[in-house]
Amino acid sequence: MRTMRRPHHRSLEIHDAATLRAHLTAGLSLRGVRLQGMDLRGFRHEFLARTDLRGLAVLGGALQAKVARHLTAHGAIVFPDVPDAPVHPYRAELYQPADLYKGLDEGYATTPDARAYDWAQNADLASDALVTAVRALHDDAMSDALGEALDGRAAVGVMGGHGVRRGTKDFTTAARLGQALAAAGRVVLTGGGPGAMEAANLGAYAGTGRDLTAALDALGAVPTFTDITAWADVAFQVRAALGSGTTPPAAPRSIGIPTWFYGHEPPNVFCDGIAKYFSNALREDGLLALSTGGVVVLPGAAGTVQEVFQAVTPRYYDTGMSPVAALVLVGVEHWTRTVPVWPLLTTLAQGRAFSSRLHLTDDLEEVVGLLDS
Repeated sequence: MRTMRRPHHRSLEIHDAATLRAHLTAGLSLRGVRLQGMDLRGFRHEFLARTDLRGLAVLGGALQAKVARHLTAHGAIVFPDVPDAPVHPYRAELYQPADLYKGLDEGYATTPDARAYDWAQNADLASDALVTAVRALHDDAMSDALGEALDGRAAVGVMGGHGVRRGTKDFTTAARLGQALAAAGRVVLTGGGPGAMEAANLGAYAGTGRDLTAALDALGAVPTFTDITAWADVAFQVRAALGSGTTPPAAPRSIGIPTWFYGHEPPNVFCDGIAKYFSNALREDGLLALSTGGVVVLPGAAGTVQEVFQAVTPRYYDTGMSPVAALVLVGVEHWTRTVPVWPLLTTLAQGRAFSSRLHLTDDLEEVVGLLDS
């Protein structure tokens, strides 16, 4: 996906005051620079003294009216904040779980996540050009933040059903898989929701060698997200008990990529970063495109099957001129009999370059090796 990959030549993006101050102090040009979501009121005199502003883009943030007029008069583009939007469209970094669940103690309906879902589903706004533009700007910012977070990292996509209940064998299996992948140095990418996705993110969050028993038992007290407030509340308690602090690590262990299109599926809280999208198509294609270290598919239903064939399509048409990331299905009985996807996959793979990178296993300990083989 174009929006998910960092182009060879990018405009300089500045997200914080210290970087901007250093840039200005060094006497560097502001032409073509992007200032994203910043409070720029402390730079009034510096901006008014500059005329090298053509192509400068100010994406939201705080700015005095006089400064805004000066910037636009000299060729800059100033994008205003959108006060009625429930999200910040120019956000420069991934969400943290606490960002989306702010106000959870008053009920999930009051949180930014719930309000953004309501805004996304509002039929009266469906044809509003401003709302459409704001959502697109937000999703582009998410893609940019994802690219920065994953730059140079090997990421493995983990797909699986949202209906997997806490306290079940399948949930434990997914958690163990996430832990094993993180221990092998992979960034675990999931759809960021409940079920197998939550479990994989939990395993990666817990860290290498950590006993997951207490965490799994505690989560099992609220097995489903029927009551999202209770579901998320116990997860935050488990997250705190696991320790890892409130500050995300410099190198993410796992990232969730959910969507407000499926807003009834809440984001799980065990990700080191969350890229939540309004566009489900952009989110799904991006999740697979970013899984450069391979894709692991746990048992699932219609949504998971769709993701399997989205992953297969580019592999099917690959000419073999470049390395192809492995696709590993976990659950022999499920994928051969319950949802018999495997026979069709092997038929499609005949004579194709990706046939040697397509695997089916019941053994979690094999998965990392299959991704590397």
